Amino acid sequence: MDVPLIRVRVLSFGPLKTVFGNSGSVRELSEGATVRDLVVKLRGESLLAEQALCSAAVAVNQEYVKADHVLQDGDEVAVLPPVSGGTEPAAEMPIALVLEPIVVVDVVDRIRQGVDGAMVTFDGVVRNNTRGRQTMHLDYEAYQEMALSQMNKLREEAIATFGVREVAIVHRLGRLLVGETSVLIVVASAHRGAAFDACRWVIDTLKKTVPIWKKEQFVDGALWVDGEPFPDELRGATR
Repeated sequence: MDVPLIRVRVLSFGPLKTVFGNSGSVRELSEGATVRDLVVKLRGESLLAEQALCSAAVAVNQEYVKADHVLQDGDEVAVLPPVSGGTEPAAEMPIALVLEPIVVVDVVDRIRQGVDGAMVTFDGVVRNNTRGRQTMHLDYEAYQEMALSQMNKLREEAIATFGVREVAIVHRLGRLLVGETSVLIVVASAHRGAAFDACRWVIDTLKKTVPIWKKEQFVDGALWVDGEPFPDELRGATR
């Protein structure tokens, strides 16, 4: 008897787009197949795929999963390279992906309240060089639905863990020029210690887990920037 088949849609981003072809291409698997089975199938497609999957994470329907996760017909499977950190308008603070320039003072003023004794900000700015190479501009792209979901989780966890009142996270997408803000974190709290700790944790964790990638255009070429390795618990699906 023939084993029923399922079809899953495989998304790829950043540097992996050149490895797995058009994002959204369909792969067929036997019913009951796991993420591990899909990864084995993808590894066999090319030597580049084998190498790329060593540092990748997998998300199914916008949630990180492990290798034993059972796939269902119609699932959306995203193969994600290490991250480098419909687009929502800036008015949808405190969490947003935007195409327009980020105005720091507007975000700060939007979340400031009278109970706050500290407002700590991290303003990530496009610099004019990387390791001695002159930078012309950066291009950011994201797995947008999942990025917004992960950003919301960071906000909620920061509030619960550090006891701060509010956290705003705004990330720019598209082309950014030198001197423009790429990511802004604003933490409002009654006390400065908690605000500093929460702000540092949010930006450090965002850079490791939120699916946003950047391509750097130099005067002598371009490359996708290597992201920080995924935490071990998120890389298990491709090992």
